[in-house]
Amino acid sequence: MRSPTLKYAYFPGCVAQGACRELYQSTQALSAALGIELIELKKAACCGSGTFKEDSQLLEDTVNARNIALAEEMNLSLLTHCSTCQGVIGHVDERLKELQQTNPAYLEQVNGLLHNQGCVPYRGSTEVKHLLWALVTDYGLDALKAKVTRQLTGLKCAAFYGCYLLRAQKSIPYDDPSRPESMENVFRAIGATPIYYRGRTQCCGWPLASYATTQSFKMAGMHIQEAIDSGADCMVTPCPLCHLNLDSRQPEVEKVIGRKLGLPVLHLPQLIALALGISPKELGLDRHIVSTHELLSKLGIS
Repeated sequence: MRSPTLKYAYFPGCVAQGACRELYQSTQALSAALGIELIELKKAACCGSGTFKEDSQLLEDTVNARNIALAEEMNLSLLTHCSTCQGVIGHVDERLKELQQTNPAYLEQVNGLLHNQGCVPYRGSTEVKHLLWALVTDYGLDALKAKVTRQLTGLKCAAFYGCYLLRAQKSIPYDDPSRPESMENVFRAIGATPIYYRGRTQCCGWPLASYATTQSFKMAGMHIQEAIDSGADCMVTPCPLCHLNLDSRQPEVEKVIGRKLGLPVLHLPQLIALALGISPKELGLDRHIVSTHELLSKLGIS
């Protein structure tokens, strides 16, 4: 059973407010349909996507300690729908909680920097949770299943977890990082059929895209081909950066690998919200580079 009211401090991240606006749009629609209250952290800063620590670990820790402290100030868990944000902020939270015991002077340094900027201190009193984990552990799959009004029967979905959600933190209490099942369990709850393939827990290639583009596209192409060859009607990802490499760049990927692909790639909240009867337009499914028309036709949705 889930709590009668779920409320989170919502960290949408940068990509969902820009290149993947449909993720922001569909998360809002899904949370409203499930009665989940999201209080957006308007003053939050970019998590850095793992790049801040290349210059300074202290910079990454301080920026994200501030993000977490904004949620702590409201006595709420920090919720994000971006695996990269989850990995970066969750890892900082994990680090700082350990340092509270092993190196409190470092945490004092972080909080001193926050104090100098007029920010509240990091206390280590909350948790950082991806939307996927919140749905599985807080809302509950039985409660989610009860909300389904449009069974996605016959739709074969290939999960693409990516790197950060599974491996950025030392421990994940919600799933097995080597053999995850959370997304597949969500698929089953909404009537879809999960497709298993080798690349579902591997890197999409996005981190390489700026300096090794061909290799990046080959990685993305390999995963998409495997999903298609395994019978998938679509890929579903909890990470907007993965979505950019797998959907937005799929036409370029096709040129690199010399094969036509055309596999739709959905954001996780888009897929779930479809099962709740929300219209494709409201979910931004018309914003994708790879058309979702055939997928929607298979479900009898015009």
